Amino acid sequence: MKIIDISLGIDAQLPTWPGDPAIEMYRENKIEEGANANVSRINMGVHTGTHVDAPFHFLQDGYSVEKLSLDTLIGKVWVVSIPDEVVEINRVVLSGINLSKHPGRILFKTKNSQFWQEKPLKFHTEFVGISKDGAEYLVEIGVKFVGIDYLSISPYKKSKPTHEVLLHAEMVVLEGVDLYHVEPGEYQLFCLPLKLVGSDGAPARTVLVQY
Repeated sequence: MKIIDISLGIDAQLPTWPGDPAIEMYRENKIEEGANANVSRINMGVHTGTHVDAPFHFLQDGYSVEKLSLDTLIGKVWVVSIPDEVVEINRVVLSGINLSKHPGRILFKTKNSQFWQEKPLKFHTEFVGISKDGAEYLVEIGVKFVGIDYLSISPYKKSKPTHEVLLHAEMVVLEGVDLYHVEPGEYQLFCLPLKLVGSDGAPARTVLVQY
């Protein structure tokens, strides 16, 4: 059994979405200053790093993250490789891939994963996302969980159409995974977002298991 952590490490160097809160981590209590134990504080947006979107993120009447089904967050997943020349995952791209045997969960590995190898990390606007008609195609074929290897499932400055299609269909959206070292194929997925009551999203420690 091989366990692959596809979560991004969270620290001050991790890029965040423009306009989202910056990541702040510091020790509130310090042993070297006389405290009984080290106690750290963190301040960041709920869509930081590897995270899930709940319907409430884009739908005012959508449900919040603590109501996401564990049956959807855990189970077989298919990692699908998208060619580097693809700049947007649309209906044409998806219809050219044999997705007939998908297990209900898909992770898209794109050229985005190369961004996580940079030092220092920086925010990219030219990342690959899923278009509205691509999202509609995923709904039509019965996908219930979709993830991508950058901070948004939709192309830059085209957030609303794609998110609305997916979240209206109650599809779980996972963003910000690192699939650089992951080969295409079937895995067991364990995606466990923080149980933040009433929240529109939550960071999620996410791993793939290969048996």
